[in-house]
Amino acid sequence: MLMRWPSLLPKRNDIVTLGVQGIVVDDASRVLLVRHGYRPGWHLPGGGVDRGEEIETAIAREVLEETGVIISKPPSLIGIYSHFDDYPGDHIVLFKIDHWRRERIPPPNAEIAEHGFFALDALPELLSPGASRRLKEVFGGGEQSSAW
Repeated sequence: MLMRWPSLLPKRNDIVTLGVQGIVVDDASRVLLVRHGYRPGWHLPGGGVDRGEEIETAIAREVLEETGVIISKPPSLIGIYSHFDDYPGDHIVLFKIDHWRRERIPPPNAEIAEHGFFALDALPELLSPGASRRLKEVFGGGEQSSAW
């Protein structure tokens, strides 16, 4: 029986996961990006949706945890994307966040080494491919794709 037990577990590619990411835009039309401490490049803020958590609650929680941004009006749903190249079974829900405030700026930590606002014509060189594609789609000039 012990030999059969591992075969009862779901395989990695049988698991479906859901994440959220947000395009936070300031009054100068700059976008907020984060640089993680555990992977290279700059990314849109966001993370996983917890079991039983509503999607809008998840984006509000993740953006607050990573950047100190408090969403003050419901964000706009941009789309749902498949993130299969990196994580089979993973999907990302993308929001645009125009209405927000920030009462504190969190210091760097193990998860988020750095965060900042960037003009669209001055994005960091190491911008993640997914973030780059989404920003081009949302702000013009990018081909629409369902793949992250």
